Amino acid sequence: MSLNRDSAINVANVLTEALPYIQRFTGKTIVVKFGGNAMIDEDLQNSFARDIVLMKLVGMNPVVVHGGGPQIGQLLDKLSIKSDFVNGMRVTDSATMDVVEMVLGATVNKQIVSLINRNGGAAIGVTGKDGKLIHAKKMQVTHQTPDMQAPEIIDIGHVGEVSAINTDVIDMLTNSNFIPVIAPIGVDKDGVSYNINADLVAGKIAEVLQAEKLMLLTNVAGLQDKEGSVLTGLSTKQVDDLIADGTIYGGMLPKIGCALDAVKNGVTSAHIIDGRVNHAVLLEIFTDDGVGTLITNR
Repeated sequence: MSLNRDSAINVANVLTEALPYIQRFTGKTIVVKFGGNAMIDEDLQNSFARDIVLMKLVGMNPVVVHGGGPQIGQLLDKLSIKSDFVNGMRVTDSATMDVVEMVLGATVNKQIVSLINRNGGAAIGVTGKDGKLIHAKKMQVTHQTPDMQAPEIIDIGHVGEVSAINTDVIDMLTNSNFIPVIAPIGVDKDGVSYNINADLVAGKIAEVLQAEKLMLLTNVAGLQDKEGSVLTGLSTKQVDDLIADGTIYGGMLPKIGCALDAVKNGVTSAHIIDGRVNHAVLLEIFTDDGVGTLITNR
């Protein structure tokens, strides 16, 4: 079916608006954290995969890092393994870590690889254990109440943080024209595995690759002010001020902290985008308005 004149003009306008962005970002690395609604809704899954494939086809180097918290929770429930949370982090004993590795490293990772490949891409899935990609260390969590003289150290098991990233694995894949899909499982010097927050992994990978963009898909429209309006075009100084005055709080703090660290350490821009919007990644990269919050160091 042929387009009518108005539809054809609209398509041409979209393409010409995208052109300068394609020219600017060709050859650049874009790290995308995939999670939330975009990961479980079939239409959003396919629109995400097509976005990643298109980015690669026009000369960008997308690197995908994924989470999988809901899927881990579902399998733990099926196996009758009790799961507790401390400060929003899942307490991960050895049995839980086995489930985390199974879900993230096998099931979810391979589903995303298959999704991208079905949409015309060439993706390869790895965990942080492959090629010693993600060096991890145990995360220290403390808790203190006003009546305590010293903070209490809480052992949350196999929950880690990134100590180093081995970029050789990612470089090998991107230089061979593959799209890396990375599960956020790290390993320490003794071979112990750790579950690491996917936002933190994406941020650290963006830093060491000196990426053009770090894109974090969320289940909200972006960073919002106290009236609920989406904020964008923010400097790191403005974000620091929004944290200080309480505008940014609660569950958004770790995500914003990750974005801030990345931008302060060499990533050109970080984006908190609405993963509930079809083609959110393309809209944020290739249009003037975007669909989320942009943070830069300017």
